[in-house]
Amino acid sequence: MSNTSSHKIDRRLLELLVCPVSKTTLEYDAERQELISRAAKLAYPIRDGIPVMLAEEARPLDEAE
Repeated sequence: MSNTSSHKIDRRLLELLVCPVSKTTLEYDAERQELISRAAKLAYPIRDGIPVMLAEEARPLDEAE
């Protein structure tokens, strides 16, 4: 079984997904396995290759991010 870091998000899927809070596009952070919403200042986790698009599961971005 492969680990989480080996999963990649399909670019077509990324183009379809938007932040559920801000309704803006997302950036894929392959190293952290997250989808980043700059507008909402949130990072949504990707678990086992599946984006978890719930605001309550998102990590707040700090000022440096």
